[in-house]
Amino acid sequence: MGWHGYLVLWCAVLGTVALVGYGLSLAGMTRAQRTVRVTGRIEQVREPRHGGSRKGGIPVVVSYRDPSSGREVVVTNDGDRGEMITAAWTGREVGVHYPRGRPHAYRFTDRPRRGGRGLVVPNLALFLVYAGAVVVAAIDRGWPWALLGFCGPWAVVGAFHLPGNIRDTRRRREALASMIVVQGRVVAVLKDVSSDGDGGTLTTITPVVAFTTREGAAVTAHCTQQIPDPGGARGREVTVHYTPADPAVFTLNRVADQRSLRTDIAVNVVGLLAVASAAVAGAVML
Repeated sequence: MGWHGYLVLWCAVLGTVALVGYGLSLAGMTRAQRTVRVTGRIEQVREPRHGGSRKGGIPVVVSYRDPSSGREVVVTNDGDRGEMITAAWTGREVGVHYPRGRPHAYRFTDRPRRGGRGLVVPNLALFLVYAGAVVVAAIDRGWPWALLGFCGPWAVVGAFHLPGNIRDTRRRREALASMIVVQGRVVAVLKDVSSDGDGGTLTTITPVVAFTTREGAAVTAHCTQQIPDPGGARGREVTVHYTPADPAVFTLNRVADQRSLRTDIAVNVVGLLAVASAAVAGAVML
């Protein structure tokens, strides 16, 4: 069987996967559609152990109500429980999801969110079918087909999403401008050691910042920004800028964040122009 035959087999298998996935989604039988999603409330926040690991996030106790039984469930985020809760305060709402009838097989999301339709796998399969067709066209008819086939759709997607990206950047600028300033303190420094591909070790230092908002919420959060001498930062006083609507959005260096936002729109526009130009070049050379 020649490579064209392998391509037909490739498209047939992936096309079947896509059709089955779309059929399950229409029938409401995908895993995402069968998952129960509820909103949980943080009832208690525990201070992370100094020198411990950042894995698992901020230790919290969460309560939520199972819709099928009406029973309230109280759990912790010990172990592998989905997304890390990296900012916590009493009363904060987080997302909880679990299989139907199994409320203790829970997973967390950092924020409540609606469930999807389970279309990730069929959409990926359909994309791979398309990619295979583009590769064949590029081999049989020349590499300009690769430029047109791959860069053209990305240019369309980029043009569709660019207005939304611009609006998001403007909203982040407005959020930075409206931030409130309070004093905080580094209450712990977390340390994780992992191995790289060359047999060496990689050490990740994560300071934990605690601050109280003007509304009275006592926030404990991982700080992912660079601070001087993070390993010895425990007990250090820091200035925290936080968003009143969501204290999980905070920064220790508002000027640096504002500076980085200035380039976001330019980067998006340049990227869109690059892929659009490549698609046009491919179409011209056909």
